[in-house]
Amino acid sequence: MNVRDVRTAEDAKKIVIERDVKSIKIAVSDIDGILRGKYISRDKFLSALEGNIAFCDVVLGWDMHDELYENTVFTGWHTAYPDADIELIYDSCREAPFEDNVLFFLAEFVGRAGAVCPRNLLGRVMDKAKNMGYGVTSAYEFEFFVFDETPHSVRDKNYRDLTNFTPGNFGYSVLRSSVHNELYHEILEMCRDMDMEIEGLHTETGPGVLEAALKYDAAMNSADKAILFKTFIKTLAQRNGLMATFMAKWSVDYPGQSGHIHISLQDENGGGVFYDKSKPDNISDEMRWFIGGQQKLMPELLAMVASNINSYARLVPGHWAPTDATWGVENRTCALRTIGGSENSTRVEYRISASDINPYIAGAAAIGSGLWGIENKIEPTEPIAGNAYDLTMPPEFTLPSTLDVASEKLKTSEIAKELFGDEFIDHYSRTRDWEVLEARKAVTDWQLQRYFEII
Repeated sequence: MNVRDVRTAEDAKKIVIERDVKSIKIAVSDIDGILRGKYISRDKFLSALEGNIAFCDVVLGWDMHDELYENTVFTGWHTAYPDADIELIYDSCREAPFEDNVLFFLAEFVGRAGAVCPRNLLGRVMDKAKNMGYGVTSAYEFEFFVFDETPHSVRDKNYRDLTNFTPGNFGYSVLRSSVHNELYHEILEMCRDMDMEIEGLHTETGPGVLEAALKYDAAMNSADKAILFKTFIKTLAQRNGLMATFMAKWSVDYPGQSGHIHISLQDENGGGVFYDKSKPDNISDEMRWFIGGQQKLMPELLAMVASNINSYARLVPGHWAPTDATWGVENRTCALRTIGGSENSTRVEYRISASDINPYIAGAAAIGSGLWGIENKIEPTEPIAGNAYDLTMPPEFTLPSTLDVASEKLKTSEIAKELFGDEFIDHYSRTRDWEVLEARKAVTDWQLQRYFEII
């Protein structure tokens, strides 16, 4: 049985027995988009198929460095960190890369924990789309820098003076991809084997930076592939004595790393909803309203997309990242770029997002706000032609410039609570407040250089 044919608990049982699998790896997304998982035995797995399986809910109650949130209501010492039920995503079954006869399954929290689970959140947005009569497809593209370093060496160097995988600015370089073709082919092969096919892989401008565009799929499958891609690119790199980073901006010397999301809607017959050849630029009413919703809600939902302190170092003028909620036709200086073509290829590119996103949460924000726009027939501004950085947008379209401001906007947004639920918005915004508090404790190199001697 092929792993990608698994759809039900019975299929999962069949493939485990058929292949005589001894160990299964299961994983869930935490709030920051990091996969948290474990191996379970064959007997435990088969038993779980007939009953239930659980993870400690601390997975949703700590930050990316396993520091417990001290400011959240959903989890904390006051809740005693109980187990929370999870459901296996049977059609996520894959062969675990680099491992012999180990199956891999994604899972998501359900029940009470489902309210704050990132994958469950996107699932609720998909349910909304279905109830509105739409299917949603999406595709993620990620830029990531590669270094000739190891987890030990970067710590020994205190993350300074790192050796890039390759030197110089070599965007779209045939030279670089030919010299190092073994790594490129290993990436392409791994992604094909894991059914997260790459449509395009190339160098970007900067030393050792690559960009990968994943093939489009149904929105939930697409987000699954995105989180798997980020995890296993880092795995592959480290197995080759390298390191990959998906930080939004790792150096002041280079532009940030994007994580753009391409989105389109289909009707119940599979036809493209966004295309209307009778309209200007072939943009249908639904697409225009979808853009209107994304544009209007972007400042309120930005913390769901630009989720880290470092995310805002990328959102500065002139560095291929937008600073206002703008849109334009084939305009890469805007936060939202419409891409035309055929009925099936017409789409919106959500360009505000960086490579550091949690694909489930960012996807929920990008799609949920667009669906809200269609529901309420929200008209966008006029599309921008030329350099959006040269324009001054009305205040309601100005994006927060720091995570604390973005988090405050999110927690006070009634529309966000309507779209994603009070529990999620409360828990998530508190986790972003925690990130801000952690950052405020830091004594940075800039502070030392600025104040150590002179003040």
